[in-house]
Amino acid sequence: MDKTPRVLLTAAAEELIDRLRKEHGPIMFHQSGGCCDGSAPMCFPVGEFKTGVNDILLGEIYGCEFYMSAFQFEYWQYTQLTLDVVAGRGASFSLEIPLGLRFIIRSQVYSKEELENLSPVSNGL
Repeated sequence: MDKTPRVLLTAAAEELIDRLRKEHGPIMFHQSGGCCDGSAPMCFPVGEFKTGVNDILLGEIYGCEFYMSAFQFEYWQYTQLTLDVVAGRGASFSLEIPLGLRFIIRSQVYSKEELENLSPVSNGL
């Protein structure tokens, strides 16, 4: 049985990721913990945002690593995240902002069965 993924994404997010990769090369995500745009997913070229021991790798979505701070993970660990896109300009440094779009997170609490079969997480180093 496949493990329950911690992060999913919509078709709109896939399209925007394709567009951003064409312009910026490989990209990664870090779920912001409150700076600038609240708790928004931030998209960066790989290597531009340094992760460390206080970051958790939740997994890979559509070829992109997705991280969250360990402190924030304490609150979100029972919630499956879905990366989506909406029109609008956020107040962040994320790659999509100049395009008039922004990534957002939709979430839902795991079922008991999903919790028992979660994908493992690892340290951000």
